[in-house]
Amino acid sequence: EVQLVESGGGLVQAGGSLRLSCAASGFTFDDYAIGWFRQAPGKEREGVSCISSSNDSTYYADSVKGRFTISRDNAKNTVYLQMNSLKPEDTAVYYCASSGVASIEAVHYDYWGQGTQVTVSS
Repeated sequence: EVQLVESGGGLVQAGGSLRLSCAASGFTFDDYAIGWFRQAPGKEREGVSCISSSNDSTYYADSVKGRFTISRDNAKNTVYLQMNSLKPEDTAVYYCASSGVASIEAVHYDYWGQGTQVTVSS
């Protein structure tokens, strides 16, 4: 059974940092790209970042470039999203997902985690 489990969300003040983790199981992790998405109340789901299966390509939404960093540890079947200089507009539920294509477009993703809440206070 494919599972993706996010952790690391929480409440942080503006300007603070959080590191999200996405632990994967049930598939050959290093054959798949992993993406991070977020959805705020009343808004559409947004692609935040993704990392290729081979760990040699990363992509970021313009809204997070320079503040967020994605990385993966294939030995631990885990992808991380380091989020710095957080802003209130980063508040959302963050999801990780797996794909055969490194893209920040959700249509390419097959399996999704349950999400972790990130709340940034002003």
